[in-house]
Amino acid sequence: MPEVPAALTAPLVVEFPFTRSLGPVQSAFLTGLRERTVLGVRADDGRVLVPPVEYDPVTAEEIRDLVEVGTSGTVTTWAWNPAPRRGQPLTTPFAWVLVRLDGAGTALLHALDAPGPDAVHTGMRVRIRWAAERTGAITDIACFEPDDSTTDIARCEPDDGTARPGRPAPHSGRFADPVTVITTPARLDYTYAPGRAQSRYLHALAGRRILGERCPSCHKVYVPPRGACPTCGVATDAQVEVGPRGTVTTFCIVNIKARHPAHRDLDVPYVYAHIALDGAGLALHARIGQIPYDQVRMGLRVEPVWTEGGRFPDHYRPTGEPDADYDSYKELI
Repeated sequence: MPEVPAALTAPLVVEFPFTRSLGPVQSAFLTGLRERTVLGVRADDGRVLVPPVEYDPVTAEEIRDLVEVGTSGTVTTWAWNPAPRRGQPLTTPFAWVLVRLDGAGTALLHALDAPGPDAVHTGMRVRIRWAAERTGAITDIACFEPDDSTTDIARCEPDDGTARPGRPAPHSGRFADPVTVITTPARLDYTYAPGRAQSRYLHALAGRRILGERCPSCHKVYVPPRGACPTCGVATDAQVEVGPRGTVTTFCIVNIKARHPAHRDLDVPYVYAHIALDGAGLALHARIGQIPYDQVRMGLRVEPVWTEGGRFPDHYRPTGEPDADYDSYKELI
């Protein structure tokens, strides 16, 4: 049996800013939050939807009838969060709550600042705590807090959200300087455990060796190895050293400045390619360097340039060999 390498784990982060333009409904909603006003939109069945949407969820018809709702409401359901994570609304334990604001027919998800789970219950009355600085985002609602000025509702009866005496009338005013574009950071923190096959691959990279695994059925050599052949569904326990040289099978030219720290200093344009290492049964993804971007081509023979300390290839460079014949790599594109 092959030697089982030491278990590997690594903290990984996937993060990017998501920028989107806003239509008239979402623009009005977020601009309203900046002005401490909550707007919903009236659906075809008369319900007021908060947060508002641009199309009726039942009929799929476009809806634009904005309605101002209250800043107090009723908790319809909740869950206690004892250990807040980075980026959540509060840094101390809080409750996630669905709140149906007065005049609304649907519930809004947000955080409730409460001393403990015993202080939270379905039917309790809450009100918005506005952020001190508001920019036109859902975070303009800092959180909800208990509203001691009104009486709890014992049962959360369905509310159609239609206008009744004492409820806010449809909002007809316009806000100056509307919010038209928002940028929302998206981030996922997790711990990655590569498993035995990829752990063997990573340990070999530390010794400047590239290790694949062969399927005993179709004999394809997978690099990086996956532990099993996705075609045949059998384990790939036989290790095979491949490369280190290989052939560019296809590539793309990158014209957007990288945000990742490892690539932030790269000048655009640069090239990423699929490289079929000698002896491998499929191509891997890597950056091509030490050659002008417009001279990279299919069939180019390349070799790895290792990072300082030799942990992994930083990029691949031309070997100076003649280009590979198309027939030698056409099945690996």
